[in-house]
Amino acid sequence: MKKKLLAILQYLFFAALAAFFVWLSQKDMKKDDWAKLRDSLHRANYWILVPVLLLLLAAHWLRALRWRQLMEPLGYKPKRINAFLGVMIGYFVNVGAPRLGEVVKCTVLARYEKIPADKLVGTIVAERAFDVICLLAVFGLALIFQFDVIHSLTADNLEAFFHNASGKIAWWKIFAVVAGLAILFFGARWFLSKFGHINIVQKVKAIGVNIWHGLTSVKDLKNKPLFFVYTVGIWALYLFSTWMGFFAINETSHLTVVDALTVLAMGSVGMIVSPGGIGAYALLVEKTVSFYGVAGSPYGQALGWLLWFGQLLSFILFGVTSFILLPQVNRKKNEGPTNYSAENI
Repeated sequence: MKKKLLAILQYLFFAALAAFFVWLSQKDMKKDDWAKLRDSLHRANYWILVPVLLLLLAAHWLRALRWRQLMEPLGYKPKRINAFLGVMIGYFVNVGAPRLGEVVKCTVLARYEKIPADKLVGTIVAERAFDVICLLAVFGLALIFQFDVIHSLTADNLEAFFHNASGKIAWWKIFAVVAGLAILFFGARWFLSKFGHINIVQKVKAIGVNIWHGLTSVKDLKNKPLFFVYTVGIWALYLFSTWMGFFAINETSHLTVVDALTVLAMGSVGMIVSPGGIGAYALLVEKTVSFYGVAGSPYGQALGWLLWFGQLLSFILFGVTSFILLPQVNRKKNEGPTNYSAENI
């Protein structure tokens, strides 16, 4: 009963969070802004979603191949098609139940490939660890290639914060920030050491340990370069799908693939902080493209919702198809014995 209540509260929290970001992205819009947004969406070229979906499909395929490669050190080599269909089913489930999709895709693959589901959990941790590294790399590349934009995003706010009313540097503010960071760092270390026996603290430490194990698990792979090729390929396809989406709206079609780096970085944050990226993704894309001379409302907002809709459509379309195909492609397998150690296609 307690677990069921916690699950219900968790879903209510995610729903409330999604509603908050949707409200935040719409709260300043006036009647005229709504009219412009509808007109922008009406004039959009929705055929652009076709290549966007194909690029996302290719990214999902590479993600399945990378996930399959992480299973090899465990002694398992599932069919590529089963790994892919499991990945898509996981994405589909995440649309309605955030985080549950990771469990479901492990369960699905365990059922059809006879792999213990608990052994697959470590591969999910490894995947997420490398995705965090890749997201940080995207932010780093955006900072390198778009330093002037990033600087304009932060300079005014930082200068206002670190200067006093007379325009001079407020050294006490700088000292306060440095001291605060030092206190936070050493305080966290002391807290983890002093209260390490508490259940929630142990869980936090376990998360850190699992992430580290996930990052170091790649050392056991037979073909390490291929793993990094898959990883770079996944994020490159994400980048090009974002750039391709720019052409759906005339007012954003001049943006470059380098501009897409920043949009991808900020959009990825939106997908993390809000379930399925609802509201947060469109809001962050709108704020980002406004620094490239694009009117945030309506064109930046229209772009954000179109890019988000493209991803949502890929999850639903490919996810539902995967639910239908998975039993079909495994029909012969279920009718007779299978050599699970053989090379799979």
